[in-house]
Amino acid sequence: MSRSERSSLLLAGLLATAGVAHLASPKQFDATIPSVLPGSPRTWTYASGVVELALAAGIAAPRTRRMAALAAAGFFVGVFPANVKMALDWRNRPTPQKAAAYGRLPLQVPLVLWARSVAKNGEGQS
Repeated sequence: MSRSERSSLLLAGLLATAGVAHLASPKQFDATIPSVLPGSPRTWTYASGVVELALAAGIAAPRTRRMAALAAAGFFVGVFPANVKMALDWRNRPTPQKAAAYGRLPLQVPLVLWARSVAKNGEGQS
């Protein structure tokens, strides 16, 4: 297995894990949904989980990898406001929780770059 194939499958695994977490334990994610979004936070949590699973499947399949990885990069940018909300909401929590919330913010940059790298090395055509 090539390095780019491993990277693709690791990204797919990360997204699949996140998707399952959103669907299996939605309550913890509901609080991160910005209140400006219409509808219920639970709907957004479930939708996010479904999107993560779909992106994972698309990245895992070589034919759709490039398109799905580009979509994943966009998704990582799109969920950034939820991470900002979490950081703001957790600013008065104990230091380890606060550090985790603030640590998620810069983590979005390597996730976007990773998805773009997978897209660049992907086999599918968009």
